[in-house]
Amino acid sequence: MTAADPLRTINAVFRMERAKLVAGTAHIVKDVGLAEEIVQEALVVALERWPTSGTPENPGAWLMTTAKRRAIDVIRRRQMIERKQDEIANDLEEATPPDADAALDDDIGDDLLALIFTACHPVLSDEAASALTLRLLGGLTTEEIARAFLVPEPTIAQRIVRAKRLLAEAGIGFAVPRGPERAERLALVLKVVYLIFNEGYAATAGEEWMRPPLCDEALRLGRILQGLVPEEPEVHALAALMELQASRLRSRTNAAGELILLLDQNRSLWDPLLVRRGLAALERAERADGTRGAYTLQAAIAACHARARTAEETDWVRIAALYATLSQVAPSPVVELNHAVAISMAFGPAAALPAVEALEEGGTLTRYHLLPSVHGDLLERLGRGREAAAHFEKAASLTENARERQFLLGRAGKCWLAARGSS
Repeated sequence: MTAADPLRTINAVFRMERAKLVAGTAHIVKDVGLAEEIVQEALVVALERWPTSGTPENPGAWLMTTAKRRAIDVIRRRQMIERKQDEIANDLEEATPPDADAALDDDIGDDLLALIFTACHPVLSDEAASALTLRLLGGLTTEEIARAFLVPEPTIAQRIVRAKRLLAEAGIGFAVPRGPERAERLALVLKVVYLIFNEGYAATAGEEWMRPPLCDEALRLGRILQGLVPEEPEVHALAALMELQASRLRSRTNAAGELILLLDQNRSLWDPLLVRRGLAALERAERADGTRGAYTLQAAIAACHARARTAEETDWVRIAALYATLSQVAPSPVVELNHAVAISMAFGPAAALPAVEALEEGGTLTRYHLLPSVHGDLLERLGRGREAAAHFEKAASLTENARERQFLLGRAGKCWLAARGSS
């Protein structure tokens, strides 16, 4: 093994296990910010030892063990002033982590959920809680989170630092709340779980188009939530939405890792088990009384795609109608953009062009690369190749994902060639 191999292993393991490490450590120290610092210390230890001693058989468990031992040391130092050392040891005996070769904790899913509920405490704003959760569970950098929220990077950095401080100052307990307290936080918990899924489904930055482990983590958390609050239709709707979208993961890229658009995907590769799970969860959500919520509407849109055996059979008129309803239930510029895409598929690109142009003039999505991408697609379909190419190039300049940038520049190149050929 070369010296670089342990470093690559550490980077890969840490990226995959970071959320679990923070959750497991926070379970001990009851402080999210402190837990993140301790996990970073465990990473430093790995960087020091693994290049010379070799990579452990179970590197994730090794990091967890190291982090938990350091967490226990922190607690012992805190309690030294008030209590004797032998009393501290007795109190912490049950919390002592397994040896370095043991597997990760069996209840780590509950720890992750507790971490989300902790980060979604009412003491924090929705924006701060979402940013903190993406940092802790998604492992995103402040730059990536800023791009996801379409705000400046310093704003996100301030939100995260302030969120950690507020949680520490308020002495927030690390646990899944019950009763009214759980209901109060549930909407934001659902939001951040879906944000984690979306980062896995279409990575904000990096060399790969998708981060499937994040999708898997979000799916697992969504299924836990279904059992935790089975009476809440939007919980089942979010699970349905994620199951249906995840069913398409294998068809979204080719062997070279290049992006394949929805209409061009091989639908035989869609996972039938996830489709069945998603449709069943959607049916459960739609059986509930009351009006359909945002996740129910989005899951219904995903179901339209899942039920279509071919791209040509997609019921775009129904999808456009569902987006129109969604724009009333949960209005946002992104929903308006998706509505415009559905209109273009149902009634032609010319019908959607005014709405997309209005969004560009509005200025709220100036940092959102999919706006010029959609505009370019409409112009390409209308035969306006030169204009389309310019919009695809602009979209490519706005994305930090290497695969997506390559795809958009490829579309721009095709438009330029088509425009020259017709001149």
